[in-house]
Amino acid sequence: MPSKTYSEEFKRDAVALYESSPGASIQTIATDLGDNRNTLQNWLKKYGTGARTNISTTSDAPSSASVTEAERIRQLERENARLREERDILRKAAKYFGGRDELVIRFRFVDDTRHDHSVKRMCEILKLNRSSYYKWKSTAVSRRKRLFNDAIRGVRVKTVFTQERGCYGAKRITAELNDQPEDLKVNHKRVARIMRSLKLVGYTKKRKVTTTVADIIKTVFPDLVGRKFTALRPNRTYVGDITYLPIQDGSNMYLATVIDCYSRRLVGFAIADHMRTSLVQDALHMAKGQRGSLAGAIFHSDHGSVYTSYAFQDTCQELGIRQSMGAIGTSADNALAESFNAALKREVLQDSKTFANQVQCRRDVFRWCTRYNTVRRHSWCKYLAPAVFEERYPVILKSAS
Repeated sequence: MPSKTYSEEFKRDAVALYESSPGASIQTIATDLGDNRNTLQNWLKKYGTGARTNISTTSDAPSSASVTEAERIRQLERENARLREERDILRKAAKYFGGRDELVIRFRFVDDTRHDHSVKRMCEILKLNRSSYYKWKSTAVSRRKRLFNDAIRGVRVKTVFTQERGCYGAKRITAELNDQPEDLKVNHKRVARIMRSLKLVGYTKKRKVTTTVADIIKTVFPDLVGRKFTALRPNRTYVGDITYLPIQDGSNMYLATVIDCYSRRLVGFAIADHMRTSLVQDALHMAKGQRGSLAGAIFHSDHGSVYTSYAFQDTCQELGIRQSMGAIGTSADNALAESFNAALKREVLQDSKTFANQVQCRRDVFRWCTRYNTVRRHSWCKYLAPAVFEERYPVILKSAS
């Protein structure tokens, strides 16, 4: 596996991300970046402002093993207290958990007053089948057990949902729960039912469709992908695009991406306040640094002028990349890149229309892009993060392709 290289801009963004994340340890940020702790520490020594020196020293270098163990116990106690509190609240409301039902209320009335009146008589008056009542009564234990289990599951579902800022739906939450060793396996249909009962809905937002203005004078390359955004192994086929990031003051930042079709991994990206050719060149150079070599790979894009420019063509030839382009005005020909852009804006901006300022924009987008590879679960990757998917499945078997 070739060693990774990073641009100075990437290193400075990584340092800024750590210094602007109170409470986050060096190990946590390094894991999100897909690198090791020592690398991030070296970047902090070189580019850091020292704003979090005391905090990081305290959190990352405990004075003794006993302090670490005591802190772990306190964390477990706090978590258990929260779980008990939410479980007790849900248990008290268990009879309303699935929504109130008149038939169930009538069954309860019969059961509560069965010593005062005959069951047969009450069923006749209430127009109930006695067999239905007795079945309801015989299954009471199993119903209570299911409601109790749903209440416990509901706490964990809500925890994951909150941690991911409402961006995870039932299937991603299911994958997260099934990866936790202390949890029992659960089906996504059950998680969906629990989410409905808790009124938890994964965040969705329609994206605006924009078209690329092509430069008709420059060279147009043939479509080597044909809307088949797949590959048998990493580092074979890439897609890329530029998307704008609106700022509150009316300006824009821009993000250029290079995405591997095998794992949907974001191997290269660049953020800037301009949309010049150097932006897409920087993203491609970052991809080269991550993969070691891009020789023989295909890079697919739209007909934007930056991709048809002579400077970008020279960069592709230098790196041994073959260019590919879809049809003009057809977003489906670059659907993978478009989908990535939509997911980023949906999950970062959510209900906001703009970023507060350029600094905040760069920081939030950088954070999301790094976590996208190492943490965010992707449906294409069997609900694993792209980096984890590449480690577990380095090559797609022909029988599965």
